[in-house]
Amino acid sequence: MTLRIMVADDHEVVRRGLCSLLAAHSGWEICGEAIDGREAVTKARQLRPDIVVMDIGMPSLNGLEATSKILQHEPRQRVLILTVADSEQLVREVLEVGARGYVLKSDAARDLVAAVEALQQGRTFFTPQVGDMVLSGFLDGSGAKTVNVPRLTPREREIVQLLAEGKSTKEVAAILNLSVKTAETHRSNVMRKLGIHSISELVLYALRNNIIQTQVGAPGVKKKESAA
Repeated sequence: MTLRIMVADDHEVVRRGLCSLLAAHSGWEICGEAIDGREAVTKARQLRPDIVVMDIGMPSLNGLEATSKILQHEPRQRVLILTVADSEQLVREVLEVGARGYVLKSDAARDLVAAVEALQQGRTFFTPQVGDMVLSGFLDGSGAKTVNVPRLTPREREIVQLLAEGKSTKEVAAILNLSVKTAETHRSNVMRKLGIHSISELVLYALRNNIIQTQVGAPGVKKKESAA
């Protein structure tokens, strides 16, 4: 039986490279591609892939939020996260949203096929150094804990990402299919909840909490780290 894979990454060169690597494997096919998190959610529902290979740092909706939405709709789908980052907090968040694997982009050429094979067989897969981090921190509960950080709802995280990416309240309302007044209320509630008083502070919060990622040396906050 053919394994159907969808690849979500906003960098076309990276996405095409991943697709070529996976499509070369016997019995696997690329059933779809997505260039941001929202498209990934939509296409996952339309195409029903067996496995979604998901970049974290994408515009409009990041890979963590997209993964959460995909698995809420269809828990049997399996998601493999690709990222340039390897912090324990990020590993923890990946596990919490239900992803089954975590591969660093620097290790993709070596580990991606093995990771997809593991998910195909119903197992999980973590890049070795990430696996060590999981064993030493997450599983035994000794890892660093976030202290006194308000927990945002999925909708609030969406609001934060869109605002941090430079969207106006009107644009946020249009993207999320809300009234402008409702979007303004969400914005005010989030800012109050986080104790934030400006968009620049909101951007900093989004960066520190892996909601958005920046590209070193590039203007604005809509880009990712150069290795992403």
